[in-house]
Amino acid sequence: MSTTATSNRLFSLDVFRGLTMFLLVAEAAGFHHNLGELGKDNAVIGVIADQLHHHPWHGLRFWDLIQPYFMFIVGVAMPFSLRKRLATGSRKAATRHILQRCFLLFAFGVLLHCVYSHALVWELWNVLVQLAFTILIAYAIMNLPHKAQVVISLGLLVLIEVCYRLYNPEDPYNNGQSFGSWTDMLFMGKINGGGWVTINFIPTAAHTIWGVLCGQILLSDKSPANKIKPFIQWGIILLVLGYALDLLQITPIIKRLATSSFTLASGGWAILTLALFYWWIDIKGNHKKWLRIFSVVGTNSIFIYLFAETVGVQWFRDFGKIFTHGLLSPLGVPENMVMVINALFVLFMFWYLTYFLDKKKVYFKV
Repeated sequence: MSTTATSNRLFSLDVFRGLTMFLLVAEAAGFHHNLGELGKDNAVIGVIADQLHHHPWHGLRFWDLIQPYFMFIVGVAMPFSLRKRLATGSRKAATRHILQRCFLLFAFGVLLHCVYSHALVWELWNVLVQLAFTILIAYAIMNLPHKAQVVISLGLLVLIEVCYRLYNPEDPYNNGQSFGSWTDMLFMGKINGGGWVTINFIPTAAHTIWGVLCGQILLSDKSPANKIKPFIQWGIILLVLGYALDLLQITPIIKRLATSSFTLASGGWAILTLALFYWWIDIKGNHKKWLRIFSVVGTNSIFIYLFAETVGVQWFRDFGKIFTHGLLSPLGVPENMVMVINALFVLFMFWYLTYFLDKKKVYFKV
């Protein structure tokens, strides 16, 4: 059993964050897309590949959990980070840091849309923009009692539910004619062709708030067993509520609108995943060296995400083709397979960069 109560870091949290970021940069490396192309000729691979793409609308796939995981993990880390800052500075300084961090996340998110479009655009759908708002909301209430934080998080879900239903009572979650689409027209004068909406930060703030609550419990003096027990209980409760709302046809699970049912179900999965990692790594003491494959990615999470989404996508994919195509194509390896191998090669380069930085103890903080 590890002494997590007195540690400034949880290795399980580092691994959870690193695995999430590893999957995100794998998408930037082109793995998800190319696996999908390969899956067109193989039913088994096709099923796996589908889980690495967002559901087109009503439903829940594995890839729909990655953003909730990301926002939840940030919340879990906030009490640890705040405790460290308060030990060496004032609350005012900590608040100033949070405001600066949220501004930078917002700016990076907007700039990423410009990179995607290869033009100056004003778009707010990126996960970093969403995260900037959810951190502010979670930080504003994290000193309140746990019950108050829970009530506020559920209140946010009720608020967004009411807004959608009042705006379009007959078809609240219509793609393109919903409350979310209306607010996007106000904010940006445009709507997203894929159905994503900026107002998602209101319900998904619950993910960051629930993460904060879990982080506060992990920092408490409770025994490991008494820490993990509420994680399992609340994770199951959220899962049941989320899927029940969908199955009873009250509110559909739609990730692109972050419906209340989606937020509850994905939040449940996030809490249960944390419980699993905490039990397996920190309680059981399975600090296997191979887990550093993921933890090193998490130590520079925002940096590697920005790097992969900009330089990585535009340069590294083509750079990798020089070697993968040059070596494999003459051997008769099918093009779809070459592209999957190329994506894995690019992913390795992303990973090695984080490994090198971690080894040199170079960390880019926002």
